[in-house]
Amino acid sequence: MSQALAHIVDDDEAIRDALTWLLRTRNVAARTWASAEEFLAGWQADFHGCIVLDIRMKEMSGLECFDALLERNNSMPVIFLTGHGDVPMAVSTLKKGAFDFLEKPFDDNALVDVVIRAMESDARKQASQETQATVTGRLAQLTPREQEVMQLVLAGKFNKVIADQLNISMRTVEVHRSRVFEKMGVRSAVELAQLLAPGRD
Repeated sequence: MSQALAHIVDDDEAIRDALTWLLRTRNVAARTWASAEEFLAGWQADFHGCIVLDIRMKEMSGLECFDALLERNNSMPVIFLTGHGDVPMAVSTLKKGAFDFLEKPFDDNALVDVVIRAMESDARKQASQETQATVTGRLAQLTPREQEVMQLVLAGKFNKVIADQLNISMRTVEVHRSRVFEKMGVRSAVELAQLLAPGRD
């Protein structure tokens, strides 16, 4: 996984330098891009962190860049830097999924706080996706019979009821139940239910 970075996209070199220094004072790693085009050319699907994007730039605008990122299914939170007249535009971007916007001149600490919140949000999303991938991999290891037993366990059925319903012995149910717990990496039906809860909707 690539390092989490605050990607600063702004055509003003002084702002790029100032933001990099500001973030460094709070131990936030940053990378700068001199234009939207440069960022889109370097963007990769495995980038993590957040994007600090100026709305008004000489060539491609921040709004156009944001639309291009949406088309690429970019998962990083986007924070817009806006001038006073851009606020209505910035509000519309929130409806499209932008994380936040800050009006220039912005409060330094407020900006860093928003960047840190955005990066924490991205980290939680990545962790959730990795957990879901792990769970999916474990589920794939279950035999059809083990999946049947697991569904009945999740429904709160006792071993005797499961045995009767599946027309197998209690001992066989216990073996399947034990294998389900082992393969899923849990120790109880409660843990199993908690593990599967996010992906069972």
